[in-house]
Amino acid sequence: MYIELNKGVKKYGGGENTVYALRNADISIEKEEICVIIGPSGSGKSTLLNIIGGLDKLDEGSLSVAGEKVSGMNEDALTDYRRDTVGFVFQYYNLINDLTVKENIEVVSDISSNQLDIDTVMKALEIDNLKDRFPKELSGGQQQRVAIARALIKNPKILLCDEPTGALDTKMSLEVLKFIGKINKEFHTVVIMVTHNEKICDIADRIIKIKDGTVAENYINTEKKPFDKIEL
Repeated sequence: MYIELNKGVKKYGGGENTVYALRNADISIEKEEICVIIGPSGSGKSTLLNIIGGLDKLDEGSLSVAGEKVSGMNEDALTDYRRDTVGFVFQYYNLINDLTVKENIEVVSDISSNQLDIDTVMKALEIDNLKDRFPKELSGGQQQRVAIARALIKNPKILLCDEPTGALDTKMSLEVLKFIGKINKEFHTVVIMVTHNEKICDIADRIIKIKDGTVAENYINTEKKPFDKIEL
């Protein structure tokens, strides 16, 4: 497996006030898969995403990516891991209002040692005609595509998406999901999406269900649908 979490524990507080965000969680994700993580609010979905992304650390257990033990990395190694291996797409786009579309993407490309060609990425996401516009001049779906391009420009092996359609209407959500599928296919990127919307599971290769910090299910989707066939 490309990503393996074994007996992962993340807790906050201590003694009687201890709260477990993850409790002996086991997951496995294969290379080039689209994985959708679902579960109710507070179940540990975002915590799991942050652990995989190197934004947070396990209290117990281990995480390995491509055979390398991420959970044992020091801060310098974690910084390199976040820079070279993972890209983040959040529900709120976090674009810089005073920069154009192209400049927002270039901000991230400048810190990468293995970046993709910016024009290729913008063309793939169909935002090349928007390169000189500012965020306030874009629709929500267009802004989310810029956020995806900003994450993708680093040429990450893993693209982590935290509720990428949560702030979008149905039409824009379908548009963004289509482009996420295109990224997976064209750039062979592992895509991990956290969502409340179970219908998004239809486009997943793998589905992970989280409940109360534990992995209730982790299975291959044998009824995967094309991106243009799903209904939200």
